[in-house]
Amino acid sequence: MMFSHGWFGGMMGWGILFWIVIILLLIWVVKTLVGRQETSPTTNDNGNDNAEAILRKRYARGEISREEFEQMKNDLRR
Repeated sequence: MMFSHGWFGGMMGWGILFWIVIILLLIWVVKTLVGRQETSPTTNDNGNDNAEAILRKRYARGEISREEFEQMKNDLRR
């Protein structure tokens, strides 16, 4: 009898604490995933901003010539 209330009450407290921690962890995971999507590169309706960024990177790495860069950039803006 001496342990029934104190021990059981303590275990219920740990159980509630456990579920609170689990719920907070789930909220943190969801917020982290949503935050990653919000910080992704923005594009206009046809995706040209992202395409131009990729094109600039390719030109900077020397994968394409200046003429190819200018032609592709003009193609994207049409």
